[in-house]
Amino acid sequence: MQKDDPRYLRGARSFVQGRFESVAREVFDDGWTPDEPDTRELKTSVTIESARSIISHNDSPDVGFSQSINPYRGCEHGCIYCYARPSHAYLELSPGLDFETRLFAKTNAAERLREELAKPGYQPSTIALGANTDCYQPIERKYRITRQILEVLAECEHPVSIVTKSALIERDLDLLGPMGRKHLARVFVSIGTLDRELARKLEPRAATPQRRLDVVRKLNENGVPCGVMIAALVPALNDKTMEHVLEAAAAAGAKEAAYVVMRLPHELKTLFKEWLAEHYPRRAEHVMSIVRQLRGGKENDPNFGTRMSGTGNYAELMEKRFDIACRKHGINRRKAPDLDCSRFRPPSPGGQLSLL
Repeated sequence: MQKDDPRYLRGARSFVQGRFESVAREVFDDGWTPDEPDTRELKTSVTIESARSIISHNDSPDVGFSQSINPYRGCEHGCIYCYARPSHAYLELSPGLDFETRLFAKTNAAERLREELAKPGYQPSTIALGANTDCYQPIERKYRITRQILEVLAECEHPVSIVTKSALIERDLDLLGPMGRKHLARVFVSIGTLDRELARKLEPRAATPQRRLDVVRKLNENGVPCGVMIAALVPALNDKTMEHVLEAAAAAGAKEAAYVVMRLPHELKTLFKEWLAEHYPRRAEHVMSIVRQLRGGKENDPNFGTRMSGTGNYAELMEKRFDIACRKHGINRRKAPDLDCSRFRPPSPGGQLSLL
């Protein structure tokens, strides 16, 4: 793709229509140029959103948390495989290019968090920060919402877990370091491949794979337990480098690792196939064939227990490869201790904890 293409350094190839939009659009050949590309400008815009509540709750058995906070809607990293893309359809926006260019910032998140933690019946459990989109995406440099949330959690000694692809997390080591040493913080850095060219196509505005390994090393050196999430594994594209990622992660100090197989809910199926057709046209059918093998003959499996890992021979092979590589490099030798919820202290109404 040429640098003068508006989609350069964007993940999605189009403004695929969201499933909740009230007006449908379709291509019509009027005799001029039916295949003329969409050249509308793709600048990132941010809308300020006032959140009525900030802690989301879930009972999914597939994830290791019951509470999460998402400071932003949409994500400028533009990862083509992002399972959160279809959530933009609820805003009547495209899960495609709108998801990575029309962003929403919950600037009152820290205020709402303080209110919710202060409720008499609140029971602390680890809060996953940025479970739907990356809490350290580029606009965090300006809005600092993640930073403000961490300040509240550090003040209350409330446990937090983070998954990110961004080196911006290093900015908050002054908060995360002490929290990590008190068993209040854990981080996973998402690294799907060490191939820079492939990473640029899959995750166009995220940090390079090597830079993410630097983050793993720096966080561990500063007392923050930091592992690696190999995600998303795309069959016949980046799954073949799983062992290389685990070897590099171990060298950077990671003691924990996990992986997630790509899933394609709702509009994401169309978006990913568009991306494949442009970047890997000769391999596209092979990739989708394995996707269907992993998903019981379909292109997506939404069922708990299998949606993260897939089923069948290919899924079993990936699991065995992962386990063997982890044993070889000393990863996941013992289960990490749970984060400490016993230290939690509710915030005072005035914004500072009582000294009494």
